[in-house]
Amino acid sequence: MFRSLFLSALAFSLPSAGAFAETPKQQLLLISFDGAHDNALWQKSRDMAKRTGARFTYFLSCTFLMNADARKAYQAPGHKKGRSNVGFAQSGEEIRTRLDHIWNAHLEGHDIGSHACGHFDGKDWTKTEWTAEFRTFRQTLAAVWQGIGLKAEEPAAWQDFVTHGIVGFRAPYLSTSKALTDAETADGFLYDASLVTKGPRPPAEQDGLVRFGLPLIPEGPQQRPVIGMDYNLFVRHSVGIENPSRSQEFEERTYAAFKAAFDKQYDGERIPLQLGFHFVEMNGGAYWRALDRLLSDVCHRSDVACVTYPEAIRRMKQDENGKVAGSQSAF
Repeated sequence: MFRSLFLSALAFSLPSAGAFAETPKQQLLLISFDGAHDNALWQKSRDMAKRTGARFTYFLSCTFLMNADARKAYQAPGHKKGRSNVGFAQSGEEIRTRLDHIWNAHLEGHDIGSHACGHFDGKDWTKTEWTAEFRTFRQTLAAVWQGIGLKAEEPAAWQDFVTHGIVGFRAPYLSTSKALTDAETADGFLYDASLVTKGPRPPAEQDGLVRFGLPLIPEGPQQRPVIGMDYNLFVRHSVGIENPSRSQEFEERTYAAFKAAFDKQYDGERIPLQLGFHFVEMNGGAYWRALDRLLSDVCHRSDVACVTYPEAIRRMKQDENGKVAGSQSAF
């Protein structure tokens, strides 16, 4: 599922054009989840947010909203019909529960972003192919209530949400290209969160697309850098093999790395800190527990805001003139 994520992502860094001139006085913490499928973890994450005051970004893979008919019709660029690297929904009831989580998360102030559909590595896709995958994503969400026979239950604002409310994207495997960003710009995305940076960096705006990067953060006894994402820690700690017997140890290491990365910014430049997760509790839930501890520790502070990507953009663009250096538009 996560093939080569920790390797391919290292090839990319934030563009320099249109960098945000100033960071806000508040320390921003941006937490995101890729996949957004397991309904139990939807509930767990929403409960965590309510308890800590955080707001999350969920990057949704649309195959988890595909019933049997939609599955047969889905074809990602360069792949056979009915294929997905992350699977599909197993029943209409499962989809209905997931839709309830998605809609209520949206109402609670969380951000729903796109993670494309079948979680394929699109580094060699053309702009046209990426555009087709984006179209499939939105068409899937637009038709999902009817597809499971529950059109009457579709929220009145659902279609507007599908058309205008999904404004961010993260590429599977953090695998980016110019063709991807060209397609994102043409499709009207506000931001992309697919890059990796050498430590926290402010986002940059290029051709109207705000580009964020997950940072490399020091971790472990040797303080070696690792992408601030649960899967990369999973690979670091146990070579990508579940080892729940050491779950507590891995939690402590992860929390220490997260907290140190947060404190460095909080006590310093206050560059927004981004951390990424998946809807999989690896190594006995070590990484989700470390996240819960961090949010519980910091989100209640008056000078900390645990926010979504769109909210971070809004706050970062609020200087005295409502402008950003190098940009003529504000979110």
